[in-house]
Amino acid sequence: MSYYKDTLCIISLLSCLFITSSFAGPVPNVENSSQKLIPTQISSRDTKASSSSTVKGLRERPPSSYSIKLESFNTLMKSTYTERYESRPFRVGRYNWTLIVYPKGNKNDNGTRYISLYVAIDNSTLVSPGQVVPADLRFYVFNKKQKKYFTIQDSDVWQFNVDNTMLGFPRVLPLATFNNLKNGYLYDTDRCEFGVDVIIPPLFEKSELFTVNKSFPNSRFTWFIQGFSTLPSDYLSEEFTIGGKSWNLRVFRNGFGAHEGKNLSLYLNLGPQELLKAKPYDKIYVRAKLRVPNQGQSNYVLERPIDNWFSPQNIGWGYADFMALSDLRDPAKGFVRHDMLVVQVEMEAISSTKYLPS
Repeated sequence: MSYYKDTLCIISLLSCLFITSSFAGPVPNVENSSQKLIPTQISSRDTKASSSSTVKGLRERPPSSYSIKLESFNTLMKSTYTERYESRPFRVGRYNWTLIVYPKGNKNDNGTRYISLYVAIDNSTLVSPGQVVPADLRFYVFNKKQKKYFTIQDSDVWQFNVDNTMLGFPRVLPLATFNNLKNGYLYDTDRCEFGVDVIIPPLFEKSELFTVNKSFPNSRFTWFIQGFSTLPSDYLSEEFTIGGKSWNLRVFRNGFGAHEGKNLSLYLNLGPQELLKAKPYDKIYVRAKLRVPNQGQSNYVLERPIDNWFSPQNIGWGYADFMALSDLRDPAKGFVRHDMLVVQVEMEAISSTKYLPS
C-alpha cells in the first residue's frame, strides 16, 4: 500500500512538471499577489483624421529620419507574445523619437490584419508637461518589385504631448497585400523595410503684408509740355508722388522703336527716388489711365488703361502706339495748342507691401 501511494505521488509530480514546462508565457507583473497586465499605448489619431486627409503614394526617395530593415519578419509574425517592434531612439529637432511597427496590426487601434506604423516621442525630451510638439509624419514601406517606397501621410500636422506620445496609422497596408510575395513588399521570403520622416515645421519668422490703396488725396498728375515741337525725342516729366510712391511720365514725341515716325509713345515710370530704395524683389501693382486731353473739346480725352506690376526689372508701362502722330499734329483735332501738349495719369489703385521684420 505504501509503495502504491509513493508511486502515485511520483506520477503526480512528474505530471505537474510536464504541464508547467510545456508552454512558455510572459513574465507576469505581480502586484498584491495578483497578475496585472501592462497597458499598451495606442494612437488616438484615428478618431481625429478623416480618410480624405490621408495621402498615399509611391516615391523613389528613401526615408530621411529613420529606417528599419527586418530580415526575419515571419519570425515576428509567428511570435505569440511579440506585438510590435520598436527601433532605437533617433534624434529629430530637440527630441528623441522611436519608430514602432506592428507586424500583425495594432488590435487596440482597430488595426487587426493590417501593418500598423507609429512614431513615439520620448517624454523626457519635452521641456514642460503642457508642451505641444507639432510634427509632419510620412511613413514608408519599401516595395522591391517597383523599387519604390509606398508612403502614407496626413495632410494635417500631428500634435505630440504628454497625453499623445505615440501617433500613427493603424491601417497602413492589409496583411494579405503585404504578405503576398508577388506584390513586392515582402521579398527574399522574409525581408522587408519600413521608414519614417519626422519633420518639425518651424513657425515663420518672416512675412509680408500686401495691400492695395484705392483712395488718394490727389490721384491725378497733369503735365503741361511747353514747346512740344522742339523737345528731345525722349522726354521725362518732373518726379511726382501719388500713393506714397514716386513716378515719372515719359513721352517719345516721334514714337519709339517700330512706331517711330508713326505714333506718340507714352509711359508711366517708377521715379528715381523709388528706384533708389527699391529692393530686387519689390513689386508694385498699379491700375491707372494714361490720358491726352483734347484742348479744343473739353469733354474729349484720349485715354488708355494700365493694369500692370512695376518692379526694378520693369520700371515702366505704357504704349508705344498711344496715338497716331497724324492725329496729334492735326490742328483741327486740338491735341496740341500753342505748341503745348497736355498729358495726364489718373491713378486708380496702387499696392504696397510691408515686410516683417522690416
